[in-house]
Amino acid sequence: MTGQQRQQKRVVQRGLWFEEFEIGVVYEHRPGRTLTEADNVLFTTLTMNTQPLHLDAYASGQQPPFHERLVNSMLTLSTLVGLSVAQLTQGTIVANLGFTDVSFPAPVRIGDTIYAETLVLDKRVSASRPGEGVVTLEHSARNQNGVVVAKATRTTLVRLQPAAASTMDSFIPDVGENPIHRAPGDQAARDE
Repeated sequence: MTGQQRQQKRVVQRGLWFEEFEIGVVYEHRPGRTLTEADNVLFTTLTMNTQPLHLDAYASGQQPPFHERLVNSMLTLSTLVGLSVAQLTQGTIVANLGFTDVSFPAPVRIGDTIYAETLVLDKRVSASRPGEGVVTLEHSARNQNGVVVAKATRTTLVRLQPAAASTMDSFIPDVGENPIHRAPGDQAARDE
C-alpha cells in the first residue's frame, strides 16, 4: 500500500436491535450445552434449593418415577434463555419484563445436552419508553434425543437501533493501535 493504511472492517458480536426482530422467524441457537453434575450441584446450592431430587443420589434413587437425580429445572430454564443471548439480546436488551407459559414436559438428566430455539411471537414499539420496544419470544429446549424438555414465553424490552451507530462500539474497549487482527497486507500485523 502506498502511504495509506487500508481500513479493516470490524464486526462486534451483538444481539438484534428491535427493528431486526421478525415475527414468525425461528432462531436455532448453537452450540448446545451439556449439563453436568457439577453444573447441577453448583446451581442448586447457590440458589439454596435443598431438594434431594437434585442433590442426594441415594434418596432420589429410591423415589419413583425417575430413581435418579434430575437437573434442577431452574437451571434448565436459565440455560434455555442463556443459549439465546448471543444471537438475540446480547447488548441490546434493556430488561426482561416477564415469563409466562413456563413448562418442563420431560426431565433433564445429568449429562443431557440441551439445544434451544426461539420463535419471535410479537413486537411493538414502547409507548412509554422512547428508543425501546417490547419483543415477545417463545423459547424451546430439546435434549440430544430431540425430546422437548422446556418451553417458556419471555417478554423483553429491547433497544431500537441507534441512529448514529449500528454497533456496540461505545460499549467495547478500544484496542487502539494494537488489534489482534489487522487488514490483509498490513505489515504491522506480522509477528516479529
